[in-house]
Amino acid sequence: MGTATRLALNILVVLLAIAGGFYQLHFRPLLRTWGTSPVRVVQPLSNKKCKAVPELKACEKIVLHQPTGVIYLACSTPQSRKHWTPSYNLLDATGASTTDYVATYDPSNSYITRLTTPNFNNGRGLSLHGMDVVPSSTHPEELFVYLVNHRIPMGDKSASEVGADSAVEVFKTTEGGRALTHFKTVEDPAIITPNDIVGADDGQSFFFTNDNGIRVGFTRYLGVVGHKAASVGYCHIDDGCKFALQKTHSSNGIASAPNGTLYVGDSTYGGVTILERQTDNTLVVTDSIATGRIYSSPRVYPLADWLCKEYTLNNLALDADGQLWAAGMTTFSSLDQRIQGSTAAPQTLTACHHLEDPESKQSPSAALRISINTGPNAFYGEKFKVQKMFEDAGDLMSGITSAVYDSERKKLFMHGIASPQLVVCDI
Repeated sequence: MGTATRLALNILVVLLAIAGGFYQLHFRPLLRTWGTSPVRVVQPLSNKKCKAVPELKACEKIVLHQPTGVIYLACSTPQSRKHWTPSYNLLDATGASTTDYVATYDPSNSYITRLTTPNFNNGRGLSLHGMDVVPSSTHPEELFVYLVNHRIPMGDKSASEVGADSAVEVFKTTEGGRALTHFKTVEDPAIITPNDIVGADDGQSFFFTNDNGIRVGFTRYLGVVGHKAASVGYCHIDDGCKFALQKTHSSNGIASAPNGTLYVGDSTYGGVTILERQTDNTLVVTDSIATGRIYSSPRVYPLADWLCKEYTLNNLALDADGQLWAAGMTTFSSLDQRIQGSTAAPQTLTACHHLEDPESKQSPSAALRISINTGPNAFYGEKFKVQKMFEDAGDLMSGITSAVYDSERKKLFMHGIASPQLVVCDI
């Protein structure tokens, strides 16, 4: 790194520190006084007809098997997540779990199965994040399971120096099966900071998101000011990996429609990018979907623009009706429930605080549904309709990272990377 670059980075650090201090000491109290604070008031919605399943904890991703109504979950422990979550720069390998697991949950009888991995013996275990479960195109009862595995790095350098040595593991199982059969580990320089994944129905290829361009280092934090260092990658287990689209922003959840269209969520600014697959497996941006801001009153300071997003988005999922569901994390939120007359103080950056202390710090959660706009305002260019379908202050659903809707059975499944329980709601 040259002298000029180091000087520029040092100046940027100082400016960010000054801006943060000014916000906390002056800007935020002033907005509270004026009643225009960039702090979102949580409005509970659809959180009454719900069931908690505390036996399943810290499950970052949920995938629905539509034919049976059974869900698959990529799970860990809250204690491990607070030490080892590379996407949040938590890189204490001494506290990392290497015994994460995939579980199934059948809502018809509340039965939980923890799938075994009898032939998976890489010596480094599983530290799970994103996941996809795809029925085989030739034998639909056979399922391909794609898992993001944040392995602890090998060698002399620590994880804090080099980051996670992440890879993608490909397994097979069957409907109702109790074991995962491992058949491929995919590791490649293009797999930098993998977050989520969508797999093919032949077990041979997948798209994945890198939520950042480097594993460790200062520039990881520049996404909050718009730096585009994320990417979407493509891998074939025989031909290797490549970048399908580079210079994206905070790419997180990814979902695929039956026609091959891909959707990618932004975990810093919110919003969804729509991508079209090309014949060479690169991707082209065709549209974007905004998901709103925190407040409805007019902006007072442009400085707050990047802070004041209503929701940052995590994992995405398409339901059987073709509607896109997104896990909405409220990063700046108020737990005071002013609509209920309480006066508790607002909390900031609740999602991060929840992850650092999942047992005692709650994080508000929401589930959004995105569909084609068929209303009168579609004529004026509003192509998509974004609806909040669920919201909770964190007492029931805390730290959401995955929201999946079974439109046939009218059930919404939600979980989070460090959440204490699976939540199932009738909606």
